[in-house]
Amino acid sequence: MRKIMENRPRRILFVCHGNICRSPMAEFLLKHLAETRDIREELVIASAATSTEELGSDVYPPARRELGRHGIPCAGHCARQVRCGEYEDWDLILCMDRANLHNLIRIFGEDPEHKIRLLLDYAGRPGTEVADPWYTGDFTATWRDVLAGCLGLLEEITGTADC
Repeated sequence: MRKIMENRPRRILFVCHGNICRSPMAEFLLKHLAETRDIREELVIASAATSTEELGSDVYPPARRELGRHGIPCAGHCARQVRCGEYEDWDLILCMDRANLHNLIRIFGEDPEHKIRLLLDYAGRPGTEVADPWYTGDFTATWRDVLAGCLGLLEEITGTADC
């Protein structure tokens, strides 16, 4: 993956099923981490769903509370579904689980640039899925997964381990 020192911002999209828990947690966490490291202008960060179930919804309240416990605001979120034509818009598309990954391949038709990956691949846990709090109710476990993935991602894209 290209380092962020290039001429244009790196474009990163996080994807989960409904875009109300895991993917917005990752979106707002990475935005926060980028801001604290003064690299926010070098990244474009967003999130989306593979389903239409939560279109227009805000961040799910327990996910919002978990982000708030860590001082991360998430105002202004509106759940959306990824569109088939936006594959080229992103440098990296990070899924929370294999079902999302498979659904994206179905939406996009293919992944010729190999930019669709699991978030926890960046945490040294290849093939591991981010815990889904919709079913587990454990938003703290999801936070830990998302944090590990985002820190590993920042290390990868900046080329530094001081995240």
